[in-house]
Amino acid sequence: MLASLRNIIEEVNSARSLPEVLEIIVREMKGALNAGVCSIYLFDRTDQRYVLMATDGLRRQAIGKIRLRMREGLVGLVAAKEEPLNLQNADKHPNFVYFPEADESPFHSFLGVPIIHHRKVLGVLVLQQTNERRFAQEEETFLVTIGAQLSGAIAHADETGVLSRLSAPRQGKSQEAIFQGIASSPGIGIGKTVLASVNTDLSQVPERNCDNVNMEVSSFNLALESAKHDMWKLGQGLKDKLSPEEFALFEVYIRLLDDPTLIGEVVGSINSGKAASSAWSSVILKHVKTFRKMEDKYLRERAADVLDLGKRVLAYLQQDDVTVRTMPKHAVLVGEDLAATILADIPVDHLAGIISLKGSSNSHLAIVARALGIPTVMGATTFPMAELLGKDVIVDGFKGAIITRPSRARRKHYLALRREEELLDRDLERLRDIPCITPDGEHIALFVNTGLRQDVMRSLKSGAEAVGLYRTEVPFFAHLGFPTEDEQVLIYKEQLHAFAPRKVTMRTLDIGGDKALPYFPIEEENPFLGWRGIRISLDHPEIFLVQIRAMLRASENNSNLKIMLPMISSIGELDGALQLVNRAYEELINEEHLCIEKPPIGAMIEVPAAVYQVDQLAKRVDFLSVGTNDLTQYLLAVDRNNPRVAGLYNSFHPSVLSALHLIHEQASNAECEVSICGELAGDPLGAVLLVGLGYRHLSMSAGCLSRVKSMLLQVPVRKARDLAERSIQIAGANEVMQFLAGELKNPNLIKLYHRSIE
Repeated sequence: MLASLRNIIEEVNSARSLPEVLEIIVREMKGALNAGVCSIYLFDRTDQRYVLMATDGLRRQAIGKIRLRMREGLVGLVAAKEEPLNLQNADKHPNFVYFPEADESPFHSFLGVPIIHHRKVLGVLVLQQTNERRFAQEEETFLVTIGAQLSGAIAHADETGVLSRLSAPRQGKSQEAIFQGIASSPGIGIGKTVLASVNTDLSQVPERNCDNVNMEVSSFNLALESAKHDMWKLGQGLKDKLSPEEFALFEVYIRLLDDPTLIGEVVGSINSGKAASSAWSSVILKHVKTFRKMEDKYLRERAADVLDLGKRVLAYLQQDDVTVRTMPKHAVLVGEDLAATILADIPVDHLAGIISLKGSSNSHLAIVARALGIPTVMGATTFPMAELLGKDVIVDGFKGAIITRPSRARRKHYLALRREEELLDRDLERLRDIPCITPDGEHIALFVNTGLRQDVMRSLKSGAEAVGLYRTEVPFFAHLGFPTEDEQVLIYKEQLHAFAPRKVTMRTLDIGGDKALPYFPIEEENPFLGWRGIRISLDHPEIFLVQIRAMLRASENNSNLKIMLPMISSIGELDGALQLVNRAYEELINEEHLCIEKPPIGAMIEVPAAVYQVDQLAKRVDFLSVGTNDLTQYLLAVDRNNPRVAGLYNSFHPSVLSALHLIHEQASNAECEVSICGELAGDPLGAVLLVGLGYRHLSMSAGCLSRVKSMLLQVPVRKARDLAERSIQIAGANEVMQFLAGELKNPNLIKLYHRSIE
């Protein structure tokens, strides 16, 4: 049964469309379990019914015609109960409904399992048998496993509108569609999609037709030659390191790309009107499927080689799709897993929005996008980027929605929303030079988080009193290797001069997790619990010392540098880092005779272990800063870059608030300055809570500062303290946000944050 499961999954993974997936499932399941019938019913949102979409055993004329409401029939009952139903005499069950067009009368036993994705029942998978018997437990488990494998493909079809078009052909291609992701950077972006990276997933290449057959054939031949050249070059480079048998493998690859049968199939498909990328993908996936079914183990393993070659050729075929270099004025950047570093290579002023199929609201890209004020949706797993390249879209960064082919009314609505946001921001500009003092007279210091060179001017115009976090790793991404000490001095000096006399807190290199340097890759199964932050710096003092020396040298003739150490999880780590900082300082003073003031040194609290050692950490440093992004992730055991659990990530969780309260309490007892540099500080509601918990130094993205200031100017500290105390007693994060929204009823306050909590 395990072999059957593997074969089915392999076939499903190589299928090009949802109908093909469904046909594979019903055919293979019926054969594997020797059943009389295998059918799939899927939920159609248009009429709220479960529709027979595929069957092997019932009359095919019934497909699309049998429709069942929730709790109607056995299928509706399975969907309503969200659990398997295994019956020996299905026709005697009170819920049994007979459909003459399906010809179900010969079948008595029934096994149905729900197809569930993210807690939603998307359909029901059914087996039926002529004899009266209960299906075995192993058969039920097998069906549940297949249902779980099928759920992702169906969810994608549901979100992209494919499912609706299949069940209701009346819907045309021009229909408006809404795809849901994760709201990651607020704002409304309207523009045309631009692909940021080539997608070489053969199964995700859309079915496209071509207008010029000769041009497509020429492109295909050029891609083949380029891939063959790559193989030859790679083989020559390894020739002296491989045995003759191993080296011969590269020649096999080249011969495969010269295979007249393979080339003939692709060219024939192109001549029939298909685009080269579509034709190539179809043919390669067919050959991969053939190899995977072979009995000989060696030949089966060659399927991976064929797949790899297929990806290499596809990358060349899709090179023309990478249009970042010729970006239109109002572009929406789209990619499978975009990194913040891509923003360093493109004209940011041309960006209307960003869509990333992976990642979450607290990934590095999202944080930088907020700093730059670019509306962003992350974790848009169902967005069909290949099908919508160059199309008009609306990016709703408040609700995490992406609207494709927007209607005139929808566009008008969003243009009005964008205008409203622009007017609000313009109105808040008057607060730029006003100190942030609460109605009861307490001063709250508002700092800014920076990193990219592009956001320096935005940060300077924000009215921030200091830089609470300068992400030094960002310039590292723009280099082909670790920047030299002199290169770093120039970068850091530019920042210190730009913000002088305001303090600039520079965080030492914080890579690992979701921030891997291209020239220093870190491959780990669980990167967020692995080698990152200060751990890398301590293991590579040659990198750390160069950076510290560069910071100190850049501060000569300036007195506004502060240095912050990330991801401290023990006293030993902090002591080790401080020793290296002191060593670098002593070398510059005593050996190079530089006139440098020793800057304040701080530590970040972002690991739960550090929460309970704040009193000890505070005795060793000049200041502390809480990174609420990672602290939330670790306290809630939620990978903030995983869209599947993104809904569980929320810094308003009472446990996070309790930890923040404990941190401030310990830091105050030790008389150590403590600030917040996580994204919670940039949320107007979050800022109120933090002030209520005792924090007086908040650092945030430049785009958030005016809204936070407007909020705090109107909320007395005594009210904030009361709200914080009551919030900690509430059961859940969403309830905390609703409570705060209800308590802060002033219309001038509500408009600062209402869209994000609708």
